[in-house]
Amino acid sequence: MSAEAPLLVAHDLVKDFPIRGGVLGRAVGYVSAVAGVSLEVRRNETLGLVGESGCGKSTTGRLLLDLLTPTSGEVLFDGQELSKASGKELARMRQRFQIVFQDPYASLNPRMTIGTTLAEPLKVHFDWEPARIAARVQELLTIVGLSPEHANRFPHEFSGGQRQRVGIARALALEPELIVLDEPVSALDVSIQAGIVNLLEKLQDELNLAYVFIAHDLSVVRHICDRVAVMYLGKIVEEGTRDEIYGRPAHPYTRALLSAVPQPDPKREHGRERIILVGDVPSPADPPSGCRFRTRCWKKLELEAAGVDTSACTDQEPPLDSAVAGHAVACHFTEVRPPT
Repeated sequence: MSAEAPLLVAHDLVKDFPIRGGVLGRAVGYVSAVAGVSLEVRRNETLGLVGESGCGKSTTGRLLLDLLTPTSGEVLFDGQELSKASGKELARMRQRFQIVFQDPYASLNPRMTIGTTLAEPLKVHFDWEPARIAARVQELLTIVGLSPEHANRFPHEFSGGQRQRVGIARALALEPELIVLDEPVSALDVSIQAGIVNLLEKLQDELNLAYVFIAHDLSVVRHICDRVAVMYLGKIVEEGTRDEIYGRPAHPYTRALLSAVPQPDPKREHGRERIILVGDVPSPADPPSGCRFRTRCWKKLELEAAGVDTSACTDQEPPLDSAVAGHAVACHFTEVRPPT
């Protein structure tokens, strides 16, 4: 593949989880966790995946790495479809993409020392001498800002930020090209978050990494991401560069999310207009027809009050189109205006 080609491409990913009931545990329905997601990740860039809890961000991240099998759709890594790779081929490809989980303590084996944890993938994938493995473990700890002496400690002996650094070190062990970061700082204190984000940026520059950064903190996403995809109820409703999403948000849901971000300037914070979404997020087991956001859409209510026919919101699913806003937006009534 050429250097300009995307490192990872997802086409129309769908993931339905069965709802089982009855004595025999048969499927009585399905939860539509991911409903037709398509995206690209370019080399050495950070793609942010944002949205409310339960919108399908983490499921999408796992689908991208073949940790979950999609109901339909495909994922191509460097041109090769993951679902068609044999066991040995997939094992070799897994050296090139890794994941960092939200809860570092839950993702580490409490019975294993940090050194053993970091050495494990090296033993599985490489036929290295013990001395070389030990040297690599010490190198990984140093790269993420920990001491080589920490190799003999157990996970419970570390703080949350230190454990997340161990998780990052484990993801780096096999020298991957892509890392999915599943809410890597959401469980940490604000002061610790800054150190982890700075570490991720430093590693990206030094190791030419591509990131998929899954988060709900829009301030962190704005700082670290090159492009942003906004998800709602299993679908991407808006996608664009960081400047497009934060400077010219076009989807009503994106504008509502951005209106909730606190402003560092007291004057701007005092004048900030909040868009309050009414109602609850619909169940992914029974999503609304047409536009999935229509049941909470403040723009739809404004248009109806002005006498505009909004029946398309109910009858037709809006395509993810860039014709009006200049970047991809899934809305029948796209209107571009600066954030309030």
